[in-house]
This record gives sequence, C-alpha cells and structure tokens, in this order.
Amino acid sequence: MDDPTPLDGVDRRLLQVLQAQGRCTYDELASQVGLSASAALRRVKRLEDSGVIAGYVALVSPERVGLGLTAYINVRLEKHTESHKRNPMDLFAASVQAWPEVVECSALTGEMDFLLRVVVRDMAHYSRFIMESLLKHPSVQDCKTSFVLQRVKGTTALAL
Repeated sequence: MDDPTPLDGVDRRLLQVLQAQGRCTYDELASQVGLSASAALRRVKRLEDSGVIAGYVALVSPERVGLGLTAYINVRLEKHTESHKRNPMDLFAASVQAWPEVVECSALTGEMDFLLRVVVRDMAHYSRFIMESLLKHPSVQDCKTSFVLQRVKGTTALAL
C-alpha cells in the first residue's frame, strides 16, 4: 500500500469542500478555505498529482435512471486449483470488471472471498445476472445475497 500523502489543515478543508461541492469554482473554493484562487489551484493540482484526489464524477441516482434494486452478494470461490490454471481469485477479479451490474467489489477476509454491490433494474434483471454471469463463473462455489430495503446513509465523502 502507498504511504499516505501528508495533509495539512488547509488541504483537509480543500478536500472537505470538494467532496461536498465538486463543481465549485476555484474562486469559491479559495474563499471557503481562506486562500487566493491561484493558491487553491496549486494545492488542488498537487493533491491530484499525488493521487489524493483520484478523479471527479457525477453521482447518479440509481432509482432516477431505472435501477431500483440494490443487492449485496457474498461470494465464495473454489479453493483448490490445478497448477496450470490461474488463481481463482485472479480469474474472478478479472471477470468482475466486465459485469456492469457490479458497481463495487471488495476482497474479504473470513468465510467469504468477495463482497459485490450490484445495482439492477428489478428482480428479473438480478436473476439474469446471477444465473447467466455470476453462477456460471468457473471459480464461484457459493453466493449469498442480501437486498437493500432502505438506504439509511449514503455518502462518498471521507471523514478528514
């Protein structure tokens, strides 16, 4: 893992503002953190170059675009592999990249190997994904699904 980038109080305030208002101008950003616009621009550029700011996105409401069902799927993979085959974890991780329904995938410790966050239109879409993609993968041994009933908290902002 990369070493953390040292951040001072101004860097943290810049990041807090950008997490809440990613489209604000440098003038607006600078006034909120007590810098000139050019100083704010230099600091943001440094944060981008160092990888602290990984990118900029528009957050799309899944429900507003017809994706009304979110599921968390615990996936367990086969543990044995023949020496001429690729590692099941690597095979699965590569396959996940091609599944648009999977919006997040994390490798886990414990009983299950991966946790997927899957966003789909409805139960029929979910069923097709499970039957035609996930369970057909040669490394998948088992999966368990939990459906989201209500999102209690949803944020992309980190506590700085």
